[in-house]
Amino acid sequence: MGNDAPRDARAGTAPHPDFQLVQASDEFRALRASHRSFVFPIAGAFLLWYFLYVLLADYAHDFMSIRLAGSITVGLVLGLAQFVTTFGITAWYVHHANKKLDPAAEAIRGEIERGELEPGEASPGAHAAGREEESTR
Repeated sequence: MGNDAPRDARAGTAPHPDFQLVQASDEFRALRASHRSFVFPIAGAFLLWYFLYVLLADYAHDFMSIRLAGSITVGLVLGLAQFVTTFGITAWYVHHANKKLDPAAEAIRGEIERGELEPGEASPGAHAAGREEESTR
């Protein structure tokens, strides 16, 4: 459609990469581990914080109704803190991605585009189907 490159522009491109081989590479595993080691703990902590707020709102009416200044209550402050936390986590993730994830992903992409990702770089047994296919040729 409108975003497709003309056939002539695609003629010189490399064949589709073996995504199972890429996924089994040490570089990709390190990238995935770096992503997960950031995202899972932060997501878990935020969910705990969110559910704490919901439980307080439902079962601690007296606490959440404490007036801090004028019409400002503890519940309002904690509710607004949910938004602040969301934006803070987003900014933190963007910083983490820009500093650690994106450079590693670009390096992997470069290896794929240059055809430098070889079966020997993957962990043993990770791409057994591809090796069986090659041995039958």
